[in-house]
Amino acid sequence: MSQQNEQRRNFVKKSALLGLAGIAAPHIGFSANDTKKNIEPTLLTERPKVIFFDVNETLLDLNAMRESVGNALGKRNDLLSLWFTTMLQYSLVDTVARQYHDFGIVGVAALQMVASNNGITISKDEATEAILTPLRSLPAHPEVRSSLENLKKAGYTLVSFTNSSNIGVKTQFENSGLIDLFEERLSVEDIGKFKPHADAYDWAARKMGIKPQECLLVAAHGWDIAGALWANWRAAFISRPGAQLYPLAPSPELNESNLKLISDKLIALK
Repeated sequence: MSQQNEQRRNFVKKSALLGLAGIAAPHIGFSANDTKKNIEPTLLTERPKVIFFDVNETLLDLNAMRESVGNALGKRNDLLSLWFTTMLQYSLVDTVARQYHDFGIVGVAALQMVASNNGITISKDEATEAILTPLRSLPAHPEVRSSLENLKKAGYTLVSFTNSSNIGVKTQFENSGLIDLFEERLSVEDIGKFKPHADAYDWAARKMGIKPQECLLVAAHGWDIAGALWANWRAAFISRPGAQLYPLAPSPELNESNLKLISDKLIALK
């Protein structure tokens, strides 16, 4: 009996250690299957009913705003990515805390935070000027208008879907010459929850009267693509310079460097 008890104790001890190893190093044992599933995109076999487009960076070129914000930070362009991720972080803080502020206002607050942490003084008015003035008049990426026109000619319903405010995206589209190309302009302002909260994607699908799996999001942000896929949407990623997919999320059906390459493949679908 004592030998059996000892064997039982050793078995329990080994099982516990293996369990801890799975927690501390999740790639051991089961992660390989998860990773394989995530890197295999869904086959592009049928048309989505509606194509939704993120706006900033996906359709509109942010270089003018990057330059303006970099100048406000004392030409510390190395802080630009920190500013954007801080803005995104606090938009999600708003969402999980059941609060809502205009995305531009969150951006102003984030710019002041990053500046303060790096010994740079920026007033609220200066931060607002640095962000909102260029943001309103961003140009479209060179291939965007013709790609959207071709998608419309091919019978697709095009809808913009952004974290920016309603008035903000309307102004942007008027100034960039894209306003006539979208059947609807959807802003998370109307639900009060920022992407990538799943409720935002569910709401957008309901607004268009379709099922999640009938939606396809085109975006140049890995977090937006991940949110859409986890909400049971389809997705196409534009890998603009510096953009990366989230490795822990499923892979989108399309991953191309510009909208023309994506639109060509969508138009080819019957």
